[in-house]
Amino acid sequence: MRRADRLIKITHFLRQRRQAITAQQVAETFGICKRTVYRDIQCLMDAGVPIKGEAGVGYSIDKQYYLPPITFDSDELEAIGLGINMVRQWTDSQFADKADSALEKIKAVLPARLQGELKQIITYAVPTRPKVPWTVNFSELREHIRVHHKIRIVYVDQNRQQSTRTLRPLALFFFNPVWLLVSWCEKRQDFRNFRLDRIQKLTLVDEVFEDDADKNLAAYLRQLGVCNDELSQ
Repeated sequence: MRRADRLIKITHFLRQRRQAITAQQVAETFGICKRTVYRDIQCLMDAGVPIKGEAGVGYSIDKQYYLPPITFDSDELEAIGLGINMVRQWTDSQFADKADSALEKIKAVLPARLQGELKQIITYAVPTRPKVPWTVNFSELREHIRVHHKIRIVYVDQNRQQSTRTLRPLALFFFNPVWLLVSWCEKRQDFRNFRLDRIQKLTLVDEVFEDDADKNLAAYLRQLGVCNDELSQ
């Protein structure tokens, strides 16, 4: 990997972490020695990247820092195009508009030699089963998850039994062709998954929940034996 590419990746790596990262963790992630990490971090700091280092703790970066626009290779553009196509196929029109907006921003910063690559995408997501309809507002639900707003749902399970649940919504998972809402259920005092198409009614509870360590998405993923970083990478 070229050093310039590695410096960009290290910057992204630091921005994606909530806690400070040690030089050893950076070294293991990028397959380099700690001495190289020290040099790379110093190079970034000299270039004005707001990285802070504390002995025994590690490195952290100001989350308000953004890299200037960068270019993509043809495979990266192919992956972006596929992802946008999947958003169009399997979410709602509001989220699809956001995906299209993101694509337009990418086009705006692409050099002329790569503009044609987006017109030659050869990888597509085509529905093999009908989309399972739901009545809840998909984009509003994503916002409730983002701001940690409690919700109340009327839900019908596979046995057609109806119940009312107050939830801490944590994430949306897609299992073609079904979307699942992962939540902490206050009725069961445990994590539960709810199919969007079985939610009969969804209302907002006037309460914001804290990111409790035993009730958040990271705790849910630990139960599954999955690391949070594995999903975000």
